[in-house]
Amino acid sequence: MVITDEQLKKLIVDVGLLDEAKLAEVEKYAKNSDLPLYDALIEKDIATDENLGIIVSDYLKIPFIVLGKISIPENAFKIIPERIARKYKVIPFERGHEGVKLAMVDPSNKLIQETIEHKTGEKVIPYMATERDIYGKLFIYRKDLQKTFDVLVNEQLKNVGKKGAGDAPIAKIVDLIIKYAYQDLTSDIHIEPEDKDTLVRFRIDGVLHDVLYLPKKYHEQVVTRIKVLSSLRTDEHLAPQDGKMSMDLEEERLDIRISILPIVYGEKVVMRLLASHFRQFSLVDLGMTPEDLQKVNNGFSKSFGMVLSTGPTGSGKTTSIYSILKIVNTREKNITTIEDPVEYRIKGVNQIQTNKKAELTFASGLRSILRQDPNIIFVGEIRDSETAGIAVNAALTGHLVLSTLHTNDASGALPRLIDMKVEPFLVASTVNVIIAQRLIRKICEMCKASIDITKEQLLKNFPESVIGKYFGDKETPRIYKGSGCAVCHGAGYAGRIGIFEVLEVSPEIKKLISEKNDANAILNQAMQEGMDTMLDDGMKKIIKGLTTIEEVLRVTKIETL
Repeated sequence: MVITDEQLKKLIVDVGLLDEAKLAEVEKYAKNSDLPLYDALIEKDIATDENLGIIVSDYLKIPFIVLGKISIPENAFKIIPERIARKYKVIPFERGHEGVKLAMVDPSNKLIQETIEHKTGEKVIPYMATERDIYGKLFIYRKDLQKTFDVLVNEQLKNVGKKGAGDAPIAKIVDLIIKYAYQDLTSDIHIEPEDKDTLVRFRIDGVLHDVLYLPKKYHEQVVTRIKVLSSLRTDEHLAPQDGKMSMDLEEERLDIRISILPIVYGEKVVMRLLASHFRQFSLVDLGMTPEDLQKVNNGFSKSFGMVLSTGPTGSGKTTSIYSILKIVNTREKNITTIEDPVEYRIKGVNQIQTNKKAELTFASGLRSILRQDPNIIFVGEIRDSETAGIAVNAALTGHLVLSTLHTNDASGALPRLIDMKVEPFLVASTVNVIIAQRLIRKICEMCKASIDITKEQLLKNFPESVIGKYFGDKETPRIYKGSGCAVCHGAGYAGRIGIFEVLEVSPEIKKLISEKNDANAILNQAMQEGMDTMLDDGMKKIIKGLTTIEEVLRVTKIETL
């Protein structure tokens, strides 16, 4: 951090972001969690990374830049190689008649500025950028990922058998696959044996991309290497195996979940990268509006009751719950979780992983947790009547219970609990707030362009009432789209953001639940009380240029007319 924690504390109080008492609480959380104060302020949703950056840059009287919101030309960032950008946390983002504009985490670093001036013969103009923003923009150096990957791997394969090259370059290949996946913000690596080759695919922003073909003769060695790193049986080829491994990267120690499954052409490997460095977001970072954020705050600020997050697999439910856990995590509270699996470690939180062999299920684990004097409980998922009943009773007896459910929308979660044999009056008494969400891809900033769309085209996808609400009487509203570039693998999208609907259980909704009304009646009442549906939230993000109509339609499953 370019300023000390003491300077930052004074700034936070001076600008009125927190009073000294609240700041002391955040400072205590930072100390207990072994975090810089800057990161703790973000995790507690006190301020966004951008807002804090602006506060610090104003104090230092240095201009501030948000790299995530601009397109950086190649003639600018190619001034320095990636390793220098990563080491010194700097990125040149503009080159013109004024000189080279340089985004820096530490603008007081004169050495790197002088080095660039000497190299280019041009004046360097320092700008401040946050560390998260710098790391988030380093993907621009990955433009030639496929080409670079092929060259590196092929070089290793050519050296097999050569003197001094070792018996096989397999360890290097596996390391390269993981490192490049991490730097490309990949969530899952798929290593799939085919008839003649082995295909490596990365899941980026929820979509799989073909990245590399390896000769089939190396497939078994790659799988064996992964098994050794994961402490799995190397002599077992006909049964599924699950394991985990870790890798030390420059940015962090990366945890990886391994799943190996025998298929027709050999063993398929899927590796889930559980990255945490700058990738665990706050609710604001996830795209939640201030109005919805206030409803969620109201829900978890109570000392009892339930906060539910709903949506299909991969919709970011657990990430949202983790964001809440970080906010409520203080030394005065005993927080215990039961998860399948534990994806991220949270310091100060007692995290339990389910274990079928030991008969440690969500239900049995939850019973044991209740004997551990908890204040807050996180149940990874309510899957059955037994877990639902215990969770509701825990919420009734003075505990705050956080959990997830697989339902399509917020209003559907309430009848779902009743279907699980929970009495309607108990559901009405315990549920504080329900968050329904989906993850949508954001338009790539490097190839983003505005386009005009006709009202007739909109009518093919949306009801006229929705078009009138968000586009008014405009005959050709302006929206945005990514044209596709090397950075986004031609997809037109880079990164993801959430769309939400947050249902706060009001007295009127409690009455509807107790009277066993269906999800539609609850939804209509919530909308009358001002709740935005996921479609509403998606439309707002379309107008802001964050995403496209196609993305919102994809995740909200609206039938075209």
